[in-house]
Formats: sequence, C-alpha cells, structure tokens
Amino acid sequence: MKCFLFKFKRGSKSSSESQKRRQKNQSGSNHAVSPTSSLPLPRTLAELYKEKEHDLRVFTFQELSEATNDFDRMLKIGEGGFGSVYKGTIKPQDGRGDPIVVAIKRLNAHGFQGHKEWLAEVQFLGIVNHPNLVKLLGYCSEDGERGIQRLLVYEFMPNRSLEDHLFRRIFPSLPWKTRLQIMLGAAQGLLYLHEELEIQVIFRDFKSSNVLLDTNFHPKLSDFGLAREGPIGDQTHVSTAVVGTHGYAAPEYIETGHLKVQSDIWSFGVVLYEMLTGRRSLDRSQTKEQKLLEWVKLYPADSRRFGMIMDPRLRNEYSHGAARKVAKLAERCLNKKPEERPPMSQVVERLKQALQDSETSKMASETSRPKLVPRSK
Repeated sequence: MKCFLFKFKRGSKSSSESQKRRQKNQSGSNHAVSPTSSLPLPRTLAELYKEKEHDLRVFTFQELSEATNDFDRMLKIGEGGFGSVYKGTIKPQDGRGDPIVVAIKRLNAHGFQGHKEWLAEVQFLGIVNHPNLVKLLGYCSEDGERGIQRLLVYEFMPNRSLEDHLFRRIFPSLPWKTRLQIMLGAAQGLLYLHEELEIQVIFRDFKSSNVLLDTNFHPKLSDFGLAREGPIGDQTHVSTAVVGTHGYAAPEYIETGHLKVQSDIWSFGVVLYEMLTGRRSLDRSQTKEQKLLEWVKLYPADSRRFGMIMDPRLRNEYSHGAARKVAKLAERCLNKKPEERPPMSQVVERLKQALQDSETSKMASETSRPKLVPRSK
C-alpha cells in the first residue's frame, strides 16, 4: 500500500524537550518538597536509547551479505517503501552454537527517507522489551565504496503477517479463536507503547501487514520506522508531517497533522474490521464498496444483517455474540471524536471478554449436541 512522506527530527529537539520535562517536573507540583528529596526526571527517547544501545549487536555489511547469499532474490521475503527484507542465517556472537535464522532489512541506499526510518527503528526497538513487539537483534551502518549501507536484523517470524493470512488465498484461513488471540496480542503491544514505557510511543502505522506471526501464531508488532514519541507536558498532540498508509490513518490526523495515541486506536479499529470481514481496508479490485469502513456501516452490529459482513472463510464457525461485541468495539475505536475512543487498556479488556465469550459459546454448543448411542447387537 502507498505510504506518505516521512519526517524525523533529531538534535536540539531532544535536549529542549528534556529541559521542558525537567522544568515541568520541578514546578508542576503544588506540594512542598524537602531539599533532600529528589524526583526522577523523565528522560527522552535519545537518553533511554543511550542507556541500552550496547544491547544491540553491530554487524558488518560483509557479515549480512554472507548471511543472505549476497542478498539473493530467492531469499527475499518482503519489500516496502524503504527497502527489502531477506531471510538470512547468522552465526551466534560468541561463535558457539547453531546458526540463527533472522530477517534482514536492507534500506534503499539511494533513499534519504529510508535512513530516517532506519534511525527511528534502531532507537525505538532499542529501548522496548515486550512479547508482542518484534525483537531487534542488531544493525549495520557503513559508508564505503558501495555507498551508504543501513541494515536491520530482526528475529525471524515464520508465519509472515496477519495481512497474508487474511487476504492471500494461498494461506489457510485463520480460525476465529486464533484471530481474536492475534488481535489481543497486538492490542497488548500497543498498550505497552502507549502506557507502560517511561515515554509514550505512538506507533503511527498500525496495519495488518505490520502484525507478524511466529511459529505458534503469536503476534508481534513490527516496522517502527514511522513511530514517534508522544506529547509531553501540557501538550495535547505532536505536530508532524502526515505519514502512514492509506485506509488506516485517522481522519483528524490527515486533516491537521496532529498526532495522538488515539490515531493508533483508529487504525486498530480498521484492522478489527479487516479481521471480522476478511476484506482489506481499501480494495481497488472491487467495482463497488472499495472502502471497508463505508461498507460495514450498512450492516451495524445490532442489526439482523450484521452476519453478512463476516468473513465467509470462517464458515459460520465463530461466536456470533462475540463477533458483535468485537464489531461494537471497532465502532468505538472509529469514533470521529478522538477523545471518545477507548484507551488500549479498555480495548484489551474487551477482547479478553470476547475470547471468554467465544469459549463459553463453544462449550455450550458442544454440550447441546445430541450424543450418539451405539446400537446394541
């Protein structure tokens, strides 16, 4: 899908933001503070990364070229606006043990924007640690005769992306329970970014292709090139160039460039509907009803016709009550007023409830089935 222009600012901004945080932290309290007491000072992304950068392995370009058989096309597993991703094999850092299968993203050597995305990924993935975020193992940054080389090395996710399993018919359809578990894991990853780090992180490009799946279909958010540090102090938003993917970006962000965590929540609502319907947010192959959000409005969760939007590949093997609850949750995430969208903590709880309802519905269905009694001879 087409992406917008990406901008990333460094340098004096980090220090000025850090100063603002310190000033607010020191003057924001109305209570007296004894001279001997000290409050922890909020740190910036750059400061947090400086603390953890040694955890990332630094590769040479030669190492990663050998790992991918000189970037063999047969090993290419993905391609985006900023570069290509290859499956590769690296040796453990200490030289002991079996080779490690990894995913290696090579940024376009001729694209200036790709360097900014690379830098953002290194910094954000360098500080995060969560089971629902893809792990960055290391990077390569070399300038030489071959030009500027910027590469990233991630853990390998063998089951590709949620997008592949929802929309590509060469992959088997995901069962209902698996879909809910994937969306729950993705929500937990966003919750961690929004509320559980020392800084607030806005993912800014949440979409089904950025939800990767491991061997057990455990989801992990990937591609942090467009991520941004959230607003600080009294700020209500971050002003940025409008970037993201058509069909997923929140309308108020497109119109104003004002970025908030609620922008991620809108995108999550879009993917919830993709999960329910098995249809892309924007499908130009359709002669009609190309825009998913306009189509689903015709079949509200409370209406009798709601079932008509459900993915036919599910073959009616899902909890109808849970599906309606998920659709209502999606509608709340897609509220035109950002402040009325639910926080990710509520989204997580609603999805847990939908999973529980699905389990209850399945047990009730199995209990109500007539048992076959063998005939006596």
